[in-house]
Amino acid sequence: MAATDKFLQTIQEGYSFKGEAAVLGIGMLDGQVVSGASVKLPLKTMNRHGLIAGATGTGKTKTLQVIAEALSDASVPVLLMDIKGDLSGIAAAGTVNDKITDRMGKIGQEWKPAAFPVELLTLSNEKGVRLRATVSEFGPILLSKILDLNDTQQGLVAMIFKYCDDHKMPLLDLKDFIKVLQYISNEGKAEIEKEYGKIATTSTGTILRKVIELQQQGADIFFGEPSFEVDDLMRIADDGRGMVSILRVTDMQNRPKLFSTFMLQMLAELYSVLPEAGDLDKPKLVMFIDEAHLVFQEATDALLQQIETVIKLIRSKGVGIFFCTQNPQDIPAAVLSQLGLKVQHALRAFTAADRKTIKQAADNYPVTEFYKTDELITQMGIGEALITMLNEKGIPTPLVHTMLVSPRSRMDVLIDSEIDGLVSRSKLVKKYIDSIDNQSAYEILTAKLETAAQQSEEAAKPASRKQEKPWWETMLNSSAGKQLQRSAIRGIFDVLGLGGKSSKKSR
Repeated sequence: MAATDKFLQTIQEGYSFKGEAAVLGIGMLDGQVVSGASVKLPLKTMNRHGLIAGATGTGKTKTLQVIAEALSDASVPVLLMDIKGDLSGIAAAGTVNDKITDRMGKIGQEWKPAAFPVELLTLSNEKGVRLRATVSEFGPILLSKILDLNDTQQGLVAMIFKYCDDHKMPLLDLKDFIKVLQYISNEGKAEIEKEYGKIATTSTGTILRKVIELQQQGADIFFGEPSFEVDDLMRIADDGRGMVSILRVTDMQNRPKLFSTFMLQMLAELYSVLPEAGDLDKPKLVMFIDEAHLVFQEATDALLQQIETVIKLIRSKGVGIFFCTQNPQDIPAAVLSQLGLKVQHALRAFTAADRKTIKQAADNYPVTEFYKTDELITQMGIGEALITMLNEKGIPTPLVHTMLVSPRSRMDVLIDSEIDGLVSRSKLVKKYIDSIDNQSAYEILTAKLETAAQQSEEAAKPASRKQEKPWWETMLNSSAGKQLQRSAIRGIFDVLGLGGKSSKKSR
């Protein structure tokens, strides 16, 4: 059997799936497209997570766009983390050109421009739906992991949450948490220690400093009410397609801790809210994290462990997570091992370190008789990638050099007027635009301290009055007053006939 025929047979057998599947592209051998070697992506396996990797300019973002379009068409909601700000174009139809016509002709697919239903989200003051969460929703364990606290400090945070629960004091924003920290360090220390045990002042000081550090990365904007409901991520548009929610986080590159905080909270909330789903024909939600190294680069060991745990478990809830990054080594090994679909775009070898990285990347893929993987990784063109995935039985499919289909939506960003139009038509923007400052721990403790101060002042006032005697009492206690008293008493006795001189005369 000729090499081309054997390759075609291998790809057709390896990429034939039961159920709904999306066409990603067509297989290539020796740099040439092999007709009939269609590479498909089964929706049934999309909750097994994935990786899209490659050097800048090799087409990672467009691959992400293609997969997101296929999912939306299949009525699967999508969440895109747009770090670079270049994914909003999925809301507008693309424009045909010679490159697209040539590519799609080789693949054997018809290309039709299409705009997709999009909701813009934001963690800051950019245009879109404001995402918030309360401190209480994070809980003591997650908050402690984000702040990188030791066991003693974690115990103190747990005690704070317990104290607030027992005394009906909601922890909504960081202002509430800081107020409670300050209270238990000063006025409320005796009260807390009586109910819950000793408190180390050094621990409260350390926690406060770490909270302030989080605030400096803009966390005050994120914590508060109304908190975002994850059900709003899993909406179906009126035309039956899955809604594509684009979280615009272009200002997060300098605030990686806040981005990690949001990511972990979102995953934890999804895991806690969604019921167990088992094996579905297609996922409930697929999340794409562009520039994924930002999630991991400043994450603490505890935070990394939490992310790894959630990613391992959340697939059972019908949620898939795809990481998009330049180098597969950006992803921790424990997370990388959980990624079923791998799309490897070209890597560049400029230094000895680059060549070592490429060798490591090649070792992550199945052995193949058709390619020298470590060499091919450096030779692929734009819009080409090495692909392998898990089939329905969890077995890796053959590694295939693929020419990818072109996105049908715009491969560029929306202009300001188009963004304004999306925002003005959004129902969710109106739902979440105004922050709510409900009565919470800050207001309750402030009122409690003010009441205590007033009571202290009132208690001091009667004591001062007792020390000031009335004018008439002061006068009577004087020598003149006492003389006046004696004269008055004698006058009364004389009137009654009891005076001393009158008695003697009568005798």
